[in-house]
Amino acid sequence: MRKIKVVTYNIHRAIGIDRKFAPERIVEILNALDGDIVLLQEVDEGVPRSNELNLAKELAEACEYPHYALSHNVVLKKGHYGNATLSRLPIVRKRNIDLTVGDKKKRGCQHTTIQISESKTDFQFLEVFNLHLGLSAKERQKQAGILFKSKEFRDLDIKQPCIIGGDFNDWRSMLRALFIIGKDFECATDRTSIRGNEIAMRTYPSFAPRGGLDRIYYRGAMKCLDVSTTKMKVAKVASDHLPIVTTFKISK
Repeated sequence: MRKIKVVTYNIHRAIGIDRKFAPERIVEILNALDGDIVLLQEVDEGVPRSNELNLAKELAEACEYPHYALSHNVVLKKGHYGNATLSRLPIVRKRNIDLTVGDKKKRGCQHTTIQISESKTDFQFLEVFNLHLGLSAKERQKQAGILFKSKEFRDLDIKQPCIIGGDFNDWRSMLRALFIIGKDFECATDRTSIRGNEIAMRTYPSFAPRGGLDRIYYRGAMKCLDVSTTKMKVAKVASDHLPIVTTFKISK
């Protein structure tokens, strides 16, 4: 059994709601959350608005994550941006699944396989899908279908520890049934209201959250022990989203 802390955070290219590019604020937040695995969305590489930095590399080094993976989704006039995964544990494989629908904005899901066992003979892996879905409900439903039909997802055993997290843009929780009923996932970021129905944790906009856009689904030999967001004042300014941090217990 092992405990793993997972963070998901749309960092908005480290450009805050004050329109200032300030990656040091993201570093402060990530250091405070102290996740073992961090899923980031809207991560620039070589883009003028973010000083042409490789943001994934800069954040990984500043927060002392020895492993990181960056996947490009959108090609700009100069540079790219997409999803990135930072990890204290070895990333043994990385792939990017194209979730683009028609002529809509380019979207993707980064799939990483992370070695979570410390034994050199008894390997155990966590499959991590880090995504950023589209703005329309129909687009998001199609993107979920593309993900579920992908070789990367289809090849997984249902008992294999697996996380799908990121910015779902799912204001009305219309994808919940696809993941929970259709694919046997549980949602770490749902909360039960006094009426007994499930409500997503609110993460958007960061300064006055009213939408539960950021989520983490999980399945396999794992259990969610804790989930929260942060009350740090800097998090209300650093991005237009708040981060979510979850702690899982993963069985052998």
